[in-house]
Amino acid sequence: MDLTDLLEIPGTDADALYESFAAWAAEQGTTLYPAQDEALMELASGSNVILATPTGSGKSLVAVGAHLFAMANGQRSYYTAPIKALVSEKFFALCEVFGAENVGMVTGDAAVNADAPIICATAEILANLALREGAAAEVGQVVMDEFHFYADPDRGWAWQVPIIELPRAQFLVMSATLGEVDFFATDLERRTGRSTAVVAGTERPVPLTFSYVRTPITETLEELVTTHQAPVYVVHFTQAAALERAQALTSVNLASRAEKDAIAAAIGEFRFATGFGKTLSRLIRHGIGVHHAGMLPKYRRLVEKLAQDGLLKVVCGTDTLGVGINVPIRTVLLTGLTKFDGVRTRRLKAREFHQIAGRAGRAGFDTMGTVVVQAPEHEVENARLIAKAGDDPKKQRKIQRRKPPEGFVSWSEETFDRLVVAQPEPMVSRFAVTNSLLLNVIARPGNCFVAMRHLLEDNHEPRPAQRRHILRAIRLYRALRDAGVVQQLSEPDATGRRARLTVDLQRDFALDQPLSPFALAAFELLDRENPTYTLDVVSLIEATLEDPRQLLMAQQHKARGAAVAEMKADGIEYEERMELLEEVTWPKPLAELIEPAFETYRAGHPWVSEFAPSPKSVVRDMIERAMTFAELISFYELARSEGVVLRYLADAYRALRRTVPDAARTEELGDITEWLGELIRQVDSSLLDEWEQLTNPGAETDTEQIAFGAESVRPISANERAFRVMVRNAMFRRVELASRRRWYDLDELSPGPDWAEDFAPYFDEYAAIGTGPDARGPQLFQVDKRPGFWHVRQVLDDPAGDHGWALTAIVDLEESDAAGEVVFDEVTVSAG
Repeated sequence: MDLTDLLEIPGTDADALYESFAAWAAEQGTTLYPAQDEALMELASGSNVILATPTGSGKSLVAVGAHLFAMANGQRSYYTAPIKALVSEKFFALCEVFGAENVGMVTGDAAVNADAPIICATAEILANLALREGAAAEVGQVVMDEFHFYADPDRGWAWQVPIIELPRAQFLVMSATLGEVDFFATDLERRTGRSTAVVAGTERPVPLTFSYVRTPITETLEELVTTHQAPVYVVHFTQAAALERAQALTSVNLASRAEKDAIAAAIGEFRFATGFGKTLSRLIRHGIGVHHAGMLPKYRRLVEKLAQDGLLKVVCGTDTLGVGINVPIRTVLLTGLTKFDGVRTRRLKAREFHQIAGRAGRAGFDTMGTVVVQAPEHEVENARLIAKAGDDPKKQRKIQRRKPPEGFVSWSEETFDRLVVAQPEPMVSRFAVTNSLLLNVIARPGNCFVAMRHLLEDNHEPRPAQRRHILRAIRLYRALRDAGVVQQLSEPDATGRRARLTVDLQRDFALDQPLSPFALAAFELLDRENPTYTLDVVSLIEATLEDPRQLLMAQQHKARGAAVAEMKADGIEYEERMELLEEVTWPKPLAELIEPAFETYRAGHPWVSEFAPSPKSVVRDMIERAMTFAELISFYELARSEGVVLRYLADAYRALRRTVPDAARTEELGDITEWLGELIRQVDSSLLDEWEQLTNPGAETDTEQIAFGAESVRPISANERAFRVMVRNAMFRRVELASRRRWYDLDELSPGPDWAEDFAPYFDEYAAIGTGPDARGPQLFQVDKRPGFWHVRQVLDDPAGDHGWALTAIVDLEESDAAGEVVFDEVTVSAG
């Protein structure tokens, strides 16, 4: 039954609706816990609710009930979460119970069914709506999930602003690690005029046991697995450590032969790419999973599915499992109690510990969850030495206890005991004043000065901080006024405004690529007649995207390695080399154009000073080097960060499709955009499939799940325009190797001919082979399409411009589709 059918029952009042919802939940096989029961009754009666119950206590079901009650009252409700992945997951889940016509979603990437009665959004989306519309906003109810992000230094403002600016809304605030909440209860009651119920409790539906162990981690895991406490999630604090642990565990027999056979059958024909894919395949077949944000989505999904089916005994991952992970866990094993937070290595906070520990124990599956903390290695070794000495006092005196490494931030059983009983730290206000906050408030109908005073003097900050915010707001306002972005009015206009904006803010201002307007203005600075024009458009778009730090650091490492080799060859001394290396960074095309252009643009648009373009070359690098995704990952040694790279490429693809105006487009840019989209789909279509589904609900996707863990990807040659670019790139890759006379590498790609001998007549005639924009462009590439095969010809760009020599090849379409990459039957070089 669709949940909205409950709204059609005649004479349904709040009590009856609550009873009907409880009955519906029972039909789904769920008996309400007392905390759920209490929260739902309070929500049905119109109260705010702060739901501070442990992980696994059914907060999501309470949120579903809240949305139903809001619909019954004719109100629009918002569900907010900290990350887009959780928002989209909740969107699809709510569509299942309320029907797709009743649920919408708004993120920086897409807006779907934005007029629906239930909206799923990131916290920043709702915060900006609250700033722009204030109390008049059409928001009857707010469900704020993961509310502990209120204390996040960078994003906490977005959890505070709706509370300040939406006094007519009913609030459901949820988290397992809120800590002391009396302040929020009192504050919500004062602002909304509604009673506010705190539904809290430490009793979990699935109780946890805690233990601290001094056995080697492999022994710890073997015991957990053999005593039926699997699946075990082994928590590490870096992606590298998670993978290293998983690889080390292959020497331990964690899965029986029958279990390994079951895994192999479940995997079926799942396509593992080279690099990390092959590593993951080997690990999974041993019953060991890896799960972290750097992996491709399809790999994470596979690990989740195998774990859900009980086929993986151990999953090694990072501490991010507290948000967004979908792996069923009976036992959480922490490899340590310290982490590097970007500034220093420190011990875990109580909130962090309980967020991680709370994932143990599966409601409906387990009667008990287990949390185990591994002692530091030196403590484990000392325990082994003591055990070896036994009861012999003489041997005990001779023990030379191991000390922790120098600089090691240690932890102990006392640290562990304190964390187990500690309450989450008090949440600190993170309110912030920015240009975008001012602009949103100024765009609001009514007196913006009164609205700003309320926002600045009635937030959760202590009074000294409020004074600082007021002074900052005055400075920012004056800068906007002096730049002509804001015009102060001598008399209120028809809407009561005392100031108005002289510019239009784009939809989802400051959220969806906030520098896109700058890019639109900067396109006019590019020379369309320049041979590099199309790549310059790509570079301008890339400068507006978030940096993929791992890839940029790898590019910088490569660049510095090449620079060192060159400096050594030039005889430059070590000290001077080290100084010069500081200036070597990742490639930054158009930096000399973009940076001064941005300074000029910022003078007329002061709010963009909160952002800055970041010139980089990722898509452009792939084009110029004619690299596939696998070659990019291999070249920069980024097997652990495939997911990060793919997400960046997906962002670039979306920006190229949406941001570049028709006037700036070229045929070549269309080819590049098609190629990039197809490349992403062939690697892992889920990122684009989800986006297409969100922007065009009901659209067919490219990947169909046909079996557990298996997928059917559309043939690589199906998108003919994109495939043509792939073939052209593959041919140019061979041209580029020939130009550098790297015969061994060329033979690796296309074995058979004696390449040095075959190219000798060319080099007798010409000194070099061109590899610039003209050589790489479509004008020197020809295709003769025949059934099942393409006969292709890549003309060589000789210095004289004769264009008499060419590489020719036959592309086997069937084999290319099977391999997921371009497959040549034969490649030759010839004149004429």
